[in-house]
Amino acid sequence: MRKSWFVVGVAAIALAGGIWVMRHRPLPVQVLSPETDVTLRLYGLGTVEARVLSEVGFELGGAVQSLSADAGDRVLAGQELARLHPEEQQARVAQAEAGVEAARAALAKAEAALPRAQAVLSQREAANTRQQELARTDRASKQSAEETQRDLDVARADLAVAETELMVLRAQAAEADANLQSARTLLEKHVLAAPYDALIIARKAEAGTVVKAGDTIFSLIDPQTIWIQAYIDEERAGQLALGQVGAIRLRSRPQQEFHGNIVRIGLESDRVNEERKVWLACTDCPAEMYLGEQAEALVTTGHRDRALMVPEVDIIGFDGASGTVWIAQDGALAQATLEFGARDDLGRSEVTGGLPEGAKIVSPVPKDAVEGRKVRIGAGA
Repeated sequence: MRKSWFVVGVAAIALAGGIWVMRHRPLPVQVLSPETDVTLRLYGLGTVEARVLSEVGFELGGAVQSLSADAGDRVLAGQELARLHPEEQQARVAQAEAGVEAARAALAKAEAALPRAQAVLSQREAANTRQQELARTDRASKQSAEETQRDLDVARADLAVAETELMVLRAQAAEADANLQSARTLLEKHVLAAPYDALIIARKAEAGTVVKAGDTIFSLIDPQTIWIQAYIDEERAGQLALGQVGAIRLRSRPQQEFHGNIVRIGLESDRVNEERKVWLACTDCPAEMYLGEQAEALVTTGHRDRALMVPEVDIIGFDGASGTVWIAQDGALAQATLEFGARDDLGRSEVTGGLPEGAKIVSPVPKDAVEGRKVRIGAGA
C-alpha cells in the first residue's frame, strides 16, 4: 500500500515538473523583418460601366413605323435609328404651308394698296392747299374750303388704316412662317437619330409599337467612355489620389492583367457599406467590353524602398494610426504601442514609429503569449 502511494506521488511530482517545464521553457515564435521594394496597393471590387450612357426615344408619341438599328450595332452621330408614322404631321405641314401662302398673298395686297392711299393723300393735300388759298381771297366759298379739308382728313385716316393693316398682315405672315417651321420641326422629330457616335446596348421597342413621348427606344453608350467603377474600403480611401495607376482584372479574362489610372474619386461614400467609389480609365482593355461585368482593381498608392509591414490581425486596439503589438525584446515577450502609416491590399500596415531599439515584432502571436515569457526566435524568422 505504501509503495502504491509512493508511486502515485512520484508520478504527480513528475507531471507537475513537466507542466512547469512546458510553461516556462522558451516559447518558439516567428518575428517580422523589414522588406525591401514594397509596393503599397489598395484592392477594389467593381464593375465595367460607361460614363456616357443615354436612354433615347422620341420627343412625341406615335406608332413606330420602322427601326433601322439593333443591339450591338455601332452607329454614327445623326444616323437614323427609328421612325414614327408621319402622315398626320405631314398633313399639318401642308396646312401650314397653305397658311403661309395665304398670308403672303394678303400681305402683297396690302403692300400694293399703300401707295394708292399715299397718292390719294398727296392729291387731297394739294387740292386743300389751293382751296384754302382761294377762300382767303374770297374767290371760293367757305363751304368748299371745309369740304376739301374734310377730304384731306379722310385721306390721312385711310393711309393710317392701310399702314396698320400692313403691319397686321406682316405679323400674320411671320406667324404663318413660325407655324410652318414648328410643323416641319415636329415632322423631323418623327425620325430618331443617334446623338453621337455610339454603341447600341439595348433595343426596347419594335415596329408597330405605340410609344409615348420620352419612352426609351434604344440604350446607347459612347464606347470611348467605358471605365471601371470600383469600391475601396473607406478606412483606406484616404490614400487615393487622381492619376494613380491600377492593375485591372476582368472576371471573363482572369488570366490577363490590364492597366488604367484613376480619373475620378467619388465625393460621397456609401453610408451602408462604408466604401468610396473610384473610376479608372483603362488604357489597354480589350475592344469588346461588357457593361456590368465584375472587375477587380489594385490601385498603387505608393512605394517604399524599405518598410516594416505588420498584419493588422496582430495589432491590438488598432485605430488606423496606432495600436499595440507583441514584441520579442531581450529574449522575452512584451507589448509595445506603435505608430502606423500606409496600408496595403494584404491587410498590413507600415510601422512608422514606437518600436523599441533591438525589439522584433512577433507574428503570428502564439495563443499562450504572456508578458515576460522567454522566447526562442524560429529559424524561419
